[in-house]
Amino acid sequence: MHGLRRTGTERIRPMTIVVPYAAGGPLDKSARILAEGAQAQLRPIQVQNKPGAGGNLGADTVAKAPKSGNLLVMGAVATHAVNPWLYKNFPYNPVKDFTPIVLVARTPNVLVMSAERAKALDISTTTDLVKYMKAHPDQLKYGSGGNGSIGHIAGEMFKSLTNTRMPHAPFQGAGPALKALQDGGVDIVFDNLASSLPLIQGGKLKALGVTSLGSDDALPHVPSINSEVPGFNVSTWFGLFAPATLPAADAQKYATAFSKAMHSPAGKAQFQKMGLTPEELTLGGFGSFVRSELGKYEFLIKAAKIHID
Repeated sequence: MHGLRRTGTERIRPMTIVVPYAAGGPLDKSARILAEGAQAQLRPIQVQNKPGAGGNLGADTVAKAPKSGNLLVMGAVATHAVNPWLYKNFPYNPVKDFTPIVLVARTPNVLVMSAERAKALDISTTTDLVKYMKAHPDQLKYGSGGNGSIGHIAGEMFKSLTNTRMPHAPFQGAGPALKALQDGGVDIVFDNLASSLPLIQGGKLKALGVTSLGSDDALPHVPSINSEVPGFNVSTWFGLFAPATLPAADAQKYATAFSKAMHSPAGKAQFQKMGLTPEELTLGGFGSFVRSELGKYEFLIKAAKIHID
């Protein structure tokens, strides 16, 4: 009946998880894992991709959704911690307009070069890269998924901490930036580990370091950039948010169901294939984490003088 299911005389509207980015990425895949795993405890769940404005379009749709309890967004570090400091006319409040449900995953970015380029320049570590950049300023170019993206912020932070110079080439998304890296259009990229992992494992990309404070289980032999460039720490995270109008009882029910789906054997196995480990934070704990990240990126973005408009 047009997506509605009858239970006696009651109609149950399907729940929708809005993914504010294009299909196929880690957030989209994660949303589909959660939709499949939690619908038995909740209701039918569908996933809708609504990309645009760096993720703001999809997130704003949920922020302003009517009080129905059937719309969630797979928000991320960009939509809830980075973008508020990049756009002058930001459309929503990342804290007041949402009810945090569950932090799904945290994953570092990874500093990558094409394996061929790294070999040609004799670069195998972050320290090697810094030495080359100091000896050849402005000769290497870094690509990112766009102005204000995590890859852009990571690149500017890296230049600042190492006192080096390299031009930035923004692309319309992380996918095109990664393709440019493989094609030789740019020399390095700070990419999401989940998307780069297959190319690293396949020998096409050389991983120089991960952007978290320590190494990552998916790449145990790749050191953190922080171990060679002290103070460097930029990670990607994403999780489910509901509109602020969601009743507390429903928020608790959703958090329980999605956490169960994430930590089920099937859910963990699917996340592991992407190099991700499901997280534990829900509700208030997740909310505190978001507020902390919002303050962190306010400092980083203002210090680097990054802006969109």
